[in-house]
Amino acid sequence: MNFKTIIASLLLGTLFSCSATSQVKQKTTVKTPKPIQLFNGKDIKNWTPKIRLHEVGDNYENTFRVEDGLLKVRYDGYDDFNQQYGHIAYNKPFSYYVLRLEYRFVEEQTKGGEGWAWANSGAMLHGQDPKTMLKDQDFPLSIEGQLLGGNGKDERTTSNLCTPGTNVVMNGKLITAHCVSSTSKTYHGDQWVTADFVVLGDSLIQHVMEGQVVLEYNKPQVGGGNVSPIDPKEKQDGKLLDKGYIYLQSESHPIDFRKVELYDLVNYKDDKQKLDQVVKAIISKK
Repeated sequence: MNFKTIIASLLLGTLFSCSATSQVKQKTTVKTPKPIQLFNGKDIKNWTPKIRLHEVGDNYENTFRVEDGLLKVRYDGYDDFNQQYGHIAYNKPFSYYVLRLEYRFVEEQTKGGEGWAWANSGAMLHGQDPKTMLKDQDFPLSIEGQLLGGNGKDERTTSNLCTPGTNVVMNGKLITAHCVSSTSKTYHGDQWVTADFVVLGDSLIQHVMEGQVVLEYNKPQVGGGNVSPIDPKEKQDGKLLDKGYIYLQSESHPIDFRKVELYDLVNYKDDKQKLDQVVKAIISKK
């Protein structure tokens, strides 16, 4: 090989190397939207409480409160829980997004709470407008990402699915069971836990723990029971749910939230490849 050939080969190799490096950077560098802090760490002025047996907006006995920079659910003003299931809705509906929560269960369950509600809360997705809930309605029509804590010894998955007034489709089959367990591990005690929910209209919902999908389904829709009473105008069975309100839940066990943030993905909904890249980048963040 003569000198000119050697120089040409070196230049060509450099070009290929630069091209490969550029391709790697293009593949690994994905710009994600800035998260919206639904909980601002100071107050709940952008949220609407709805507690069973009480009017919309009545934060009965200061159930939902902000202390020490945390959104807390507490029952120190209750004589008895009396099935006063509570929810607090963010005041803006969303359709395509990743919701990230950091939560922990604390203290003891309040008097009158059911056994199944021990260390039990949830994030309600695609929920009905809180203003349409009846005074004695127990749960908003919604898709629930159920949050559960462990008792220190037994297995108990979190980021499960529950369906108040709704059904979903899994693997092409309509699922009418009220709750479906995820494949997550158990999180015991009062440790902080991060849960992500990927919500893409009515096309896909994924529950994600530690960057891994632990449950997924599509075609969330109105149907089934497990919500009572409800205005018949809201219960249009078979109607697909492609947007709605996000709620946090109060079911008789104290819980803290230190992060409630949302990555709005509506601008990517018509570009599936970019949408997939952005979702993967978000759920890989810690």
